[in-house]
Amino acid sequence: MRIQAYIKVVPGIERLPKRQRQQQLAKAIEDNPFITDEDLTKLFQVSIQTIRLDRLELGIPELRERMKQMAEQSYDQVRSLPLHEVIGEVIDLQLDKSGISMFEIREEHVFSRTKIARGHHIFAQANSLAVALINDQVALTAAADIRFVRSVKLQEKCIAKAYVRSISKGKAKVEVFTYVGEEVVFQGHFTIYHSSKDSGKDRHEGGEHHADRN
Repeated sequence: MRIQAYIKVVPGIERLPKRQRQQQLAKAIEDNPFITDEDLTKLFQVSIQTIRLDRLELGIPELRERMKQMAEQSYDQVRSLPLHEVIGEVIDLQLDKSGISMFEIREEHVFSRTKIARGHHIFAQANSLAVALINDQVALTAAADIRFVRSVKLQEKCIAKAYVRSISKGKAKVEVFTYVGEEVVFQGHFTIYHSSKDSGKDRHEGGEHHADRN
């Protein structure tokens, strides 16, 4: 499952008639199901009330309901840990292949003075998603090479996308990128130990290789 995350102001959008604006709004949500009403107000340069009315007329649910629908439609059962131990809301999960989760930064996740998220929360989202991808009852993080690209702030929504790059008997390599909007804020390369696999042969899995990989 490939999700594009971008926000660009549409030229001349304030002059669009209602029908055309709604057509473009529907396409924007189809292209990026994680886009918020606040992001849509910036994209279309209209009030948040207008965006909500447009969504209602188009029969498009709010972000949280869209996430719930996506999850119901498209994820495998987590085997390696209880679902409630995955940090953030699981949106998509294809075991031994790829997964997506969303984690909203709230007051309890930030430093009180700076309102910047504590790094262990960002790491935990990525690490737990990497473990959840493994199709095994026992999966543990053996090593992690991580980089915090920029600070994440209160009320920002972190979208973690994980890809299994290789998997063999006893060990898997998982790559995770975390985004706020279109910007990468965290990236990690995880080595996951797991108890067993049906085949001892290496096999390569996962999604599209990320263009910004360092």
